[in-house]
Amino acid sequence: MKRIALFVLTNVAVMVVLGIVTSLFGLNRFVGANGVQVGTLMLYSLVVGFTGAIISLLMSKSVAKMSMGVKIINQPQSADEAWIVETVRRFADKAGIGMPEVGIYEGEPNAFATGAFKNSALVAVSTGLLQGMTREEVEAVIGHEVAHVANGDMVTMTLIQGVMNTFVVFLSRLIGSLIDGFLRRDSNSSGPGIGYYVSTVVLDILFGFLAGIIVAWFSRQREFRADAGAAQLMGQPQSMTRALQRLGGMHAGELPKTMQALGITGHIGKLFASHPPIEERIAALQARAGQG
Repeated sequence: MKRIALFVLTNVAVMVVLGIVTSLFGLNRFVGANGVQVGTLMLYSLVVGFTGAIISLLMSKSVAKMSMGVKIINQPQSADEAWIVETVRRFADKAGIGMPEVGIYEGEPNAFATGAFKNSALVAVSTGLLQGMTREEVEAVIGHEVAHVANGDMVTMTLIQGVMNTFVVFLSRLIGSLIDGFLRRDSNSSGPGIGYYVSTVVLDILFGFLAGIIVAWFSRQREFRADAGAAQLMGQPQSMTRALQRLGGMHAGELPKTMQALGITGHIGKLFASHPPIEERIAALQARAGQG
């Protein structure tokens, strides 16, 4: 709750500052002339920015189960299932969180954690991960996912996405109104014109790309912390390092776009990558081990 309150207060504070700045520079008069009220726009941006992100978070477990075909292990039917459940339970107890639901799904090597609340999350591993790794390596991957839950990463990413959405909506419409007012400065008509609608769409796309870069950066930092969390839960970093090395030589299974940031691996790119390169993650673990 503290994390949510902090992000919400930060977002509201920044929006208030933006409102004051627009008032000081007289921008509210220009956009008001086009029928756009800054105060109403701020409230609209907050609602639109956070609504989709929060609904997605609240539905994340159900969507994950359906989209990935996750089989929840209520009563273990094999020694492997019993071991997975016990491993998640042991790490959850060590991390101080409630026991997550545990599941298995058919697919190439990957794993993910999701859920709106850290005490009622879901941790799932793929059959490809169980078949392609040693138990020690799978244990490290499970530790990584439990660390995501313990760190509150699902909530953090949702709030960051909500903040970015809010700024995209607010700035694109504010600037769009200013552009429209400039283009129609000699016109006596009131209300938004075609310049407002065209520029808003273009700015939505442009700012959306910029917001995506920021969200991806936060996601990459979160992966380093989860790797470190797995090493802490395991009591040493070597197992997580070996798991990452193994993953580096495997074809990781695809997760739906809305869940890619929650898995153990993701697309390796640059600005929009949800996960850092495997080599950087291993180097960070080794550096942390050296410092420790």
